[in-house]
Amino acid sequence: MKTGKLPESILKRSVLGKIKNRRNEVLKGAGVGNDCAFLALESENGKGTGQGEKTAKAGKELAAIMAVSTETVNLPVKNAAYLAVMAAANNVAAGGGRPVSVMLSVTLPVETEEAQLRELMGEAERCCMELGVQIAGGHTEVSSYVRCPVITATAIGDTEKQMPVIYREMEGSHKFDIVMSKWIGLEGTCILAGEKEKELLTRYPVRLVSEAKAQEKFLSVALEAEIALKQGAYVMHDLRYGGVFGALWELSQKAGMGFCVDLKKIPVRQETIEVCEFFGLNPYELLSGGALLMVTADGAGLTGALAEAGIFSAVIGSMDSGNDKIVRNGEEIRYLGRPGQDEILKM
Repeated sequence: MKTGKLPESILKRSVLGKIKNRRNEVLKGAGVGNDCAFLALESENGKGTGQGEKTAKAGKELAAIMAVSTETVNLPVKNAAYLAVMAAANNVAAGGGRPVSVMLSVTLPVETEEAQLRELMGEAERCCMELGVQIAGGHTEVSSYVRCPVITATAIGDTEKQMPVIYREMEGSHKFDIVMSKWIGLEGTCILAGEKEKELLTRYPVRLVSEAKAQEKFLSVALEAEIALKQGAYVMHDLRYGGVFGALWELSQKAGMGFCVDLKKIPVRQETIEVCEFFGLNPYELLSGGALLMVTADGAGLTGALAEAGIFSAVIGSMDSGNDKIVRNGEEIRYLGRPGQDEILKM
């Protein structure tokens, strides 16, 4: 197998196909594009029937709904733990939850010094402090089978006893606007600028490279997810592996709908363009944590609400009841295929 995210066909056949529904407490579990699971601690009709989703949709009283998501970062970068915690928390937020705690699993190469471990945990704690969440536990070990630290973060959140965004039915219009917050390639850009700073400074001024590194400050999607939820968004999906193209594919799978987006309307910062040009990377397929796709019946209303909160966003296209996944670039039309390897793996 190739490095990176598992191909969808193998994921469906050898992972998701082996998972059975047997607990009523699991309202929504794993699936393509479903990065967040939802658990009910109690329900009116008891336990163990495997009918959790039906129970929730029927409006049964639930004591609490927990949102849970896991992300792993195994890139040889200084802020790997920060990125892992942020990615897991973003998945919870995109599902309509509020992250409150994190479980952290760390596997270290044998040559790791204790000072490096302290630095790694400092990065994890820095992210937790920014998000207002707490590390509740986890596991740490050393292994001769890994070449760089492997960080797995599991974020746990609540939905304030309200139905998460996955239960909102897409009714009314046959077309829905796709709104994207911030810009593509944020996570990949700040990683490349931080790890390859010396190379970039051979061509670009200090200001541009510094701005590229500073894109880390945009990585949380918690605020836009909260605003979108209040504005009635039907589906949300945070960007990460595979960039915006990968996220659009997964959004389509999650919603069971097709889409048409305008390439020229997809926001991208100049720093990302320059960094990608330097390394010969495609910004539309670059690691893009920090941006959120939101499906709504009122794109203008949502972008306006986000602007009031100081968050840049744009309507980049629409979803409909078809199956086509179309990307327009002027007169040119491209049918989007399954996402491949993320561009960050070429670094």
